[in-house]
Amino acid sequence: MDGVPGTPYQPMLATAGQLPVGGGWAYEFKWDGVRAIAQISDGSLRLFARRGPEITVAYPELAGLGAAVGRDAVLDGEVAVLDEKGRPSFRSLAERMHVRDAGRAARLARSLPVTYLIFDVLALDGVEVCGRPYTERRALLADLGLVSDHWLAPPSFDDGGATVSAAREYTLEGVVAKRRTSLYRPGTRSPDWIKVKLERTGDLVVGGYRPGARALGALLVGVPGPNGLEFRGRVGGGISAASERELLAVLGPLISPSSPFAADLPREDSRGAVWVRPEIVVELKFSERTADLRLRFPRFLRLRTDKAPDEVFDE
Repeated sequence: MDGVPGTPYQPMLATAGQLPVGGGWAYEFKWDGVRAIAQISDGSLRLFARRGPEITVAYPELAGLGAAVGRDAVLDGEVAVLDEKGRPSFRSLAERMHVRDAGRAARLARSLPVTYLIFDVLALDGVEVCGRPYTERRALLADLGLVSDHWLAPPSFDDGGATVSAAREYTLEGVVAKRRTSLYRPGTRSPDWIKVKLERTGDLVVGGYRPGARALGALLVGVPGPNGLEFRGRVGGGISAASERELLAVLGPLISPSSPFAADLPREDSRGAVWVRPEIVVELKFSERTADLRLRFPRFLRLRTDKAPDEVFDE
């Protein structure tokens, strides 16, 4: 099995692109949650984060999934907190995803319950099925009959345009198109899966920050290059007081005397900068990229603790 420490499989990833059309593709909603691999053995469930660590203790309300499946299995899906209209709220999920105290997790499970949105089967009854086409794996998933308050297998659709329209209507993050013949390739970012985001977002690495009216006025972000971070912009919008505290807590231990950027930053961006080791990934929303790949009107969305800097690139 291809995997990373702690998890039986490293998830297959999608490539960003335009919506493909034609009978060779199926379409699923893209959910704004956290990726999780579920391993079920003898009715017992273990959950693993995208980068490997076990996260079972964080989501006690999912423990019954093992008995519901009733077979040994490895599943792939997204853990999300859904609102009253069935839409994911990442802000609510953020209160759940880092909890490792069983008592606190149990209390949060009552006030902010999660749903495990399952979209693939990787192994069943001890037999790996990654080498079977997407359509066969989806049929195996459907046969499991997984529907409850805390887990379900969302549908797959044939009409890409209609799926995008529905995602837009319900203000979902986007759509993932999957080639019907595609195999599941653990740890691979494959063009057989194409993610289509309905708003422009990107993951960037933090290389420093500038104090302003508050201790953290703006982040300085970039993407890894051969000689250091390639600068992509200064981000001050969207950083709430809670986000500022969270960012300062993770950036404080990484403060460095030298810039991690490959080239000197413009003076208007670097004035008073506090440099940090480039180990923290954040997700940003922006209007467009300039000719030199700078982000226009970027706004901070969230920390990406599930993503490593070497996974960041210009999409």
